[in-house]
Amino acid sequence: MSRVPETVVAVAIPLAWSNWVLPGLGLGVRGRTAANAGFATAYAVALRGEPKWWSAKGFRYGAVSTALVAAGYGVALAIPSVRKGLREFIDRGPEVDATEWIMVHIPIGTVYGEEMIFRATLEPLLDNVFGARAGSALGALTFGLWHVHPARAAGDSVPVTVAATAAGGFALGWLRRRTGSITAPAMLHLATNAGGAVAPRLARLIGTAEK
Repeated sequence: MSRVPETVVAVAIPLAWSNWVLPGLGLGVRGRTAANAGFATAYAVALRGEPKWWSAKGFRYGAVSTALVAAGYGVALAIPSVRKGLREFIDRGPEVDATEWIMVHIPIGTVYGEEMIFRATLEPLLDNVFGARAGSALGALTFGLWHVHPARAAGDSVPVTVAATAAGGFALGWLRRRTGSITAPAMLHLATNAGGAVAPRLARLIGTAEK
């Protein structure tokens, strides 16, 4: 029996959750984190996801990826014009303090939730049904479309956000296929998002010190 209908549903469910259901619940950031983690767990269980959270090879790839991200943020902070632009992102922070956001909401609501849904569950299904090449493209596109409502809520360009996050999803999916686990994708995902929260604050500190 063809698994295409099941796969179409598997793609549609997270898109509906991220872009309609979760926003419609009207939850605060803590509620959204809990709801997203719960949804991701239920989704993985229902679709028999394979969340292999640890592998030595994945850790090695993840460590290199994390170092590259850190170096990228370091270069950005070293360039005055880019550093000035980073400071503007502080005003777009969530309604919780930075420590809680970085230590709780990014790891649980974003990294755990999205890695369980995409790299642990949906992408292996897409690979099995359509093959690795088509599966990687479809998984990346779905990951990009997952971010449509968040982009609108933040006032960002939807096409740019979808393209950027789809590219990121492709890289995360490549790491999963390369290492056979979600260790490396989770590490890269955490480094990118946590760095995005820390860098604007470091930019502000550097700017204050320069005055």
